[in-house]
Order: sequence, then structure tokens, then C-alpha cells
Amino acid sequence: MAIMSSRLIRHEICKDELKKLGAHIIDIQGVMSLVKFNIEGTNITYIYHLNEDNSFFLERIKPYAMPVGEYQSEEEVVDVIKVDTEQFKNAMRSHNFSKFIEIDYNIAKMVRLFEDLYLYYNIKKEDLEILDNEIHLLLDIIKKIKAGSERVYFKKEPDVLKEDLEYEEKTTT
Repeated sequence: MAIMSSRLIRHEICKDELKKLGAHIIDIQGVMSLVKFNIEGTNITYIYHLNEDNSFFLERIKPYAMPVGEYQSEEEVVDVIKVDTEQFKNAMRSHNFSKFIEIDYNIAKMVRLFEDLYLYYNIKKEDLEILDNEIHLLLDIIKKIKAGSERVYFKKEPDVLKEDLEYEEKTTT
């Protein structure tokens, strides 16, 4: 019981830290938290929960859904949210911000469309290869855009967009 009590105390401290950042927090059965921000009229919402192994899974659910990652402590979750909201504040300065959000939302929707495609239909191998080739073309476009764009955020390195970014060929077992 002492472990849970210290975890709950840490949880309350982390919630206080998020509230200081301007978040509205809704606890859902004590092991899941909804963290809401309204930054310059844009709603940014996160949800995180405690996994069975005592790690935390964090997901941004607004303005578009995106898994952020798994973290070993709730303090790490707070640190990640701090950086993420700071990056959004920076991105909001762009005149292209609303278009960025629209494209990101559509990409997230595309993931769901693809999932429905393979869960509900028997897809030919050739059709999957067409989709795979198009994904690789999109990656090449992203690399070209990155190469021709000015970097504006330097407090941390990108999590995924690296110099050697390539899609991995994965096989299922």
C-alpha cells in the first residue's frame, strides 16, 4: 500500500505541475489522466495511463491523434508535454499552422483507412506494393521539404525526422 500512496503523491505533484502550465486535468479512475490545454484558441489534449509494468503511455488526442510514447515515470510524461506544448506554441506562429493541422489530421485518418482496408478486405499483394511504393515516395518528399526548410526549434532533436531516415522492411512472424 505504501508504494501506491507514494505513486499517488507523485501523481498529484505532476498534476499540479501540469495545472501550472495551464492544463485542465480530469482523472479517470485514478490510473488515466486527460490533460487539456487551450493555447491561443487551439485545443491540445493528451491522455496518459499507467501500464501494467508501471510505465506510462502518453498519447496526444487533439488537435489530431498521435501516440507520443511510453515513459518510465510520470515526471517524464510532464517533461514531454512541456516540450510538446512549447513546440506547438512555436508552430502556431507559422501562417501555415492550420494547413499543417489539416494535413496531419488527414494522415492520421489515412492510417485508420488503411487499417480498415486490411481488416475488412483481402488485399492483393500487388495492391499492397503500390501502397508501399507511394509511402516511400511520400517519405522522399518529406526529406526534400526538410532539406529546403529552415529549422526553427533547437531545444531538442526530432524524435523521428533524422538525417538517415528510411523505412524499415519489417516481416511478421
